[in-house]
Amino acid sequence: MKKKILGYYDYTVVLTYCGMLFAFLGILRVLSQNYCEGVFCLMLAGICDMFDGAVASTKERTIDEKRFGIQIDSLSDLVSFGVLPAVFVYMISDRNLAAGLFAALFVLCALIRLAYFNVMEEARQSRTAERRKSYLGIPVTTIAVLLPAVWLLYDYRVFKNTLCFSVLLVLMGAGFLTPIEIKKPGITGKMGILLIGTLEAIGMFLFLGWGAV
Repeated sequence: MKKKILGYYDYTVVLTYCGMLFAFLGILRVLSQNYCEGVFCLMLAGICDMFDGAVASTKERTIDEKRFGIQIDSLSDLVSFGVLPAVFVYMISDRNLAAGLFAALFVLCALIRLAYFNVMEEARQSRTAERRKSYLGIPVTTIAVLLPAVWLLYDYRVFKNTLCFSVLLVLMGAGFLTPIEIKKPGITGKMGILLIGTLEAIGMFLFLGWGAV
């Protein structure tokens, strides 16, 4: 049997792959202390994640392709919305040990939440072909909206201490594991999130500028 490169590479996974690449670039920028660029990469990863499911649903996929999609999406989310924010908070806190601990626990919470989601989603898809209508626990992608907002407030000196970032990670980590049901946003909700993201991006471009980081 002719062997081929491992994985799937059709258009249904392109946004997921792009999101992870944006996130990795963001990690590199944060490690170079280019925080504004790192936050911007986080937002781009969030946009990719927002629409990758909709793109994937346009194609009739095999069971293996669906399972692969679930796994690759969560693995990408762990890098994008777990590792990138954690590295950001650790670096902007001057590599403080306590901030590093909070960052590590945040990644752990994201890992547990994503793994649990994978198990529940595969079980749900085995029972029904209906689209998911709600989430259990705060989605990890929420950090792609909240971290830029806190970053802007910090840069404008509304928040005067980097402790605000560690507090954000603690609250978000707890939210990831809290079994509250959250309705999945429809097109109106997604447009609202995009509007918020656009305003945050304008704030970074017009008032901060790349030279300010």
